[in-house]
Amino acid sequence: MSTCSTVSRELDEPVAGTAATARTWLLLEQPGPWGARALTSSHLDPALGRALEAAAQGTGVRIALIRPPGRHADSHMPAARRVYVAHTVPGNVWLRAATTTDPAHLLDLDFAALGRGEPATVESVLGGRPHEGDPLALVCTNGKRDRCCALLGRPLAAELAASGVQGVWEVTHLGGHRFSPTVLVLPYGYAYGRAEAHAVKEVLHRAEEGRIVVEGCRGGSAWERPGQAAELAVRRAVGEYAAEALAVVRTDGAAPRWEVTVAHADGRRWLVGVAQGASLPPRPESCGSVLGSPARMDVVDVREVTVTAMAS
Repeated sequence: MSTCSTVSRELDEPVAGTAATARTWLLLEQPGPWGARALTSSHLDPALGRALEAAAQGTGVRIALIRPPGRHADSHMPAARRVYVAHTVPGNVWLRAATTTDPAHLLDLDFAALGRGEPATVESVLGGRPHEGDPLALVCTNGKRDRCCALLGRPLAAELAASGVQGVWEVTHLGGHRFSPTVLVLPYGYAYGRAEAHAVKEVLHRAEEGRIVVEGCRGGSAWERPGQAAELAVRRAVGEYAAEALAVVRTDGAAPRWEVTVAHADGRRWLVGVAQGASLPPRPESCGSVLGSPARMDVVDVREVTVTAMAS
């Protein structure tokens, strides 16, 4: 029986506009096995996991667990766990790194402030400092969520780490199992699907330069799905790859049709028509699920407009 990722690849399902949405990512190192809902089904105290989920709800912060690539012996628990917090909205992109001996300290963070892009709470609560190393490559490997993530994600993470790539972590859930292996790159928050090691290395190299690779890109997590598709379409249309050059400043309409305004840091603006379609023929959205027609974001048109014309 074919896996969900095999079927999606064979049908050439587009990946643009499928990234998980989060203005801010909060990552906690948690070795050992992960269940389908990792915050409450791992070796992390489930009561703490539930409290963290509640604290993050509605703030724009998404919490995920991470672990180094490789074997995951239940007995190995570092005395100090690494924590990363990244804000991904262009114009205020940052990545902070910290360690904690007690994950419960994360509840002292001001989650609303994190969602607004204010890093001071990371510094005051966790002693966080700007991350000065390589960009982070987070590879989804949670086989309890979908077997494709383990079958395809874990070998990718291991290959990247073995080849000397720094900043590689396994992560609990990035959505879009059928696009496995999936990777999120921080600090900019762009996600990639059907990733291969050589392509991820290029993405990380460009991220060091403050640039984005659009091939295989699912979208920037700062935006909702129509905005993700619209922003990538503008990048392709005008050849703009600087990470923080574009921002989604307005989305009008509702499913199945939106008009998205994408703004350039230099003042240019585009109106992008995005239509929601159904992926056909039906396919499984994850392994073991019933056949369905996942929503897809189709860019209908991209028009550059003057600010004066928009005001009128």
